[in-house]
Amino acid sequence: MSKNLTSRAEDYSKWYNELVVKADLAENSAVRGCMVIKPYGYAIWEKMQAELDRMFKETGHQNAYFPLFVPKSLFEAEEKNAEGFAKECAVVTHYRLQNDPDNEGKLRVDPEAKLEEELVVRPTSEAIIWSTYKGWIQSYRDLPILVNQWANVVRWEMRTRLFLRTAEFLWQEGHTAHATKDEAWEETRLINGIYAKFAENFMAIPVIQGLKTESERFAGAEETMCIEALMQDGKALQAGTSHFLGQNFAKAFDVKFTNKEGKQDYVWATSWGVSTRLMGALIMTHSDDKGLVLPPNLAPYQVVIVPIYKNEEQFDAISEVADEIISDLKERNISVKFDKRDTLRPGAKFAQHELQGVPLRIAIGPKDLEDETVEVARRDTFTKETVILDRINVVVEDLLEEIQESLFTKALNYRDTHITEVDDFEEFKKVLKNKSGFISAHWDGTAETEQKIKELTKATIRCIPIDNKKESGECVLTGNPSSQRVLFAKAY
Repeated sequence: MSKNLTSRAEDYSKWYNELVVKADLAENSAVRGCMVIKPYGYAIWEKMQAELDRMFKETGHQNAYFPLFVPKSLFEAEEKNAEGFAKECAVVTHYRLQNDPDNEGKLRVDPEAKLEEELVVRPTSEAIIWSTYKGWIQSYRDLPILVNQWANVVRWEMRTRLFLRTAEFLWQEGHTAHATKDEAWEETRLINGIYAKFAENFMAIPVIQGLKTESERFAGAEETMCIEALMQDGKALQAGTSHFLGQNFAKAFDVKFTNKEGKQDYVWATSWGVSTRLMGALIMTHSDDKGLVLPPNLAPYQVVIVPIYKNEEQFDAISEVADEIISDLKERNISVKFDKRDTLRPGAKFAQHELQGVPLRIAIGPKDLEDETVEVARRDTFTKETVILDRINVVVEDLLEEIQESLFTKALNYRDTHITEVDDFEEFKKVLKNKSGFISAHWDGTAETEQKIKELTKATIRCIPIDNKKESGECVLTGNPSSQRVLFAKAY
């Protein structure tokens, strides 16, 4: 298969789709709208999972697991949530197949095996979890409950794209229960902050924390916080959400507790999640026309060593040096792969590791052994340097830190130069067409205006930044009074 990618300037969407497949991250499956995450792609997801899991547990959260199937009556209990997800639900109606007497060798649904109650394949787990919490919570002593689960969900999307929007995807979803409104709000903010810290420190993606407008909130939430990122094509991507659910789900499932004053009250709730959509964010923030560019903190292996040799004697000598480098780097918690495949020439190996975004490549040949040096190449800048063997550990460690910081700084500069303040609608449309990115503009606070702008431009309000300063102005569309700017953008 050719490794050449369509350039981003030529067709960004095609470039993305090709990169996901050619870099061995994922591929479409036999199931419509679903994907197979391949080992290299899954290794990146595992690193994301491990870091987030650590951050959750450091803040007192525990993992649990709840059923994939939700009885339809439970799913309907919280009306806004049910309405919000109804069009995306897959539903199980029968529990058995049987031989088809009219078509030998084929199977059909057994009409006698109809379920007494239909089961919704979870698009999200609030319903099944809050029906469970009813049995767990009686007193304030049972609170808070700080539970997360790593799971899959199904949302029957009609238009899908690998990682960004698939009918089934992997995610984590936290579901917490609290005695007071303030505790639940603090949890909502805490988790959104964790998501932001993870995106910036590990994914090298700068994000804006903010609140969603009412029309963009999670179905069933009183408020939704989010982290919004800007992709290199100027479109925004919602990278994570944290929802303040108030007492809505507690009331829907009658989850009450006896407080310290001996009175009955409904529990306060949050839910929050990120998904394999983060893989799409990672690709579209850093990668280039040569392939993936991975931040070292999430690369499956941070360094690859490629031997260059003509005979077994040279290979053995190079391998001895490579093994020492690997041992020393592993002591520094640096992950290394020694690519000793004899089925590919060094140039082909270089191209593959470049396509897959390995942050650093070390090449060792016979001349390097004589000089006691190695060649070190950076994936992000394509620069190379000759390094004395005695210094390779320190140089590699420093370079990995530099690459991580450099990727973040580059993405931050792009993001910051693509936030444009506008004060009239013609300028709004002009910036959206010619520059893209985030548009900071006044909005009159009405859902009608928000919808009208979306219809006219396809831009949506991505968030109301949490650090927004109050500023009197006029709505960019209607001219009505406005007290602050919000961020608009076209989005994935």
